[in-house]
Amino acid sequence: MDRAKRKIEHIQHALSTADQGESGFDDITFVHQSLPDVRMNDIHLHTTLGELSLSSPFFINAMTGGGGKKTLEINKGLAEAAKHGQIAMAVGSQTAALKDDAERETFTVVRKVNQNGIIFANVGSEVSVEDAKRAVDMIEADGLQIHLNAVQELVMPEGDRDFTGALLRIEQIVQTVQVPVIVKEVGFGMSRETALRLKEVGVKIVDVGGFGGTNFARIENKRRSSIITYFNNWGIPTAASIVEVVQTVPSLAVIGSGGVRTALDAAKAIALGASAVGMAGPLLRTLVEQGVEGLVAYIEELHHDLTLIMGALGAKTIAGLQRVPLVIRGNTHHWLTERGFDTKVYSCR
Repeated sequence: MDRAKRKIEHIQHALSTADQGESGFDDITFVHQSLPDVRMNDIHLHTTLGELSLSSPFFINAMTGGGGKKTLEINKGLAEAAKHGQIAMAVGSQTAALKDDAERETFTVVRKVNQNGIIFANVGSEVSVEDAKRAVDMIEADGLQIHLNAVQELVMPEGDRDFTGALLRIEQIVQTVQVPVIVKEVGFGMSRETALRLKEVGVKIVDVGGFGGTNFARIENKRRSSIITYFNNWGIPTAASIVEVVQTVPSLAVIGSGGVRTALDAAKAIALGASAVGMAGPLLRTLVEQGVEGLVAYIEELHHDLTLIMGALGAKTIAGLQRVPLVIRGNTHHWLTERGFDTKVYSCR
């Protein structure tokens, strides 16, 4: 199957495959503050992500591109919404455009529409340094995502079967490209072991991409004649993954993504230690069903609701939200306890 057709199938299956709701955010409960002592006009959503300064912790995470006119229109709509909502945006994997110039426009449209926005390029860990630089230059990117998707590749009928040398290539890219590098999982979560190895090669920003959101094992299984069922529930839930990374390598800037559906989910991700939150599936569905205006309204609602939540917790800033007390229970508590992490640092702060 050609790459463009596969991209279209990914979009179709992403829209038809419902999130499983197992990201772990339901296990997180904020400690109510009866005296929040904050004025709503004093609440600001600005955040920093390594060297990057963002006006909002929300951003449109990598979705698509490289699938001809349909993916061009999707990326154009997402870019318009990002521009109006003043949020960052990542494009999908640019491999197709690196191999076929005819697909470049499906990515360059994002910069054409949103000339002054924060945009992240996207490549896989298999690419060379030269291709990583080409991906950044293609869209004049402000940052580069390198996605890790071994499980997706294993389930994908035509997927890669050789994952050797990825860490060395990431190190070479980090040392060479002139923009911040974000290493991103694609729905299976990031462990403390992975975080430590990435830190050792100079990575400063990670996107945990935890289990609970768009499930690429399920998507690829829809494209198979024989289903590999055991990978459908594979991965580290997002809430647990955020804690694994932030408690193991506090110096890393963390993006929480994977099953972030609401402003409350986002607030919980940030309170666990994330500096920003990526969303994909809910934004794609909104764009397809309600158009750009509907997506802009959705982003505005996310900002409004997050502001209300911060007001209730007495947090004027994203940094303040990262310090509010919360209680971790259920499966997430069990996971973290078994893995040796201290959950009381959240409940007693």
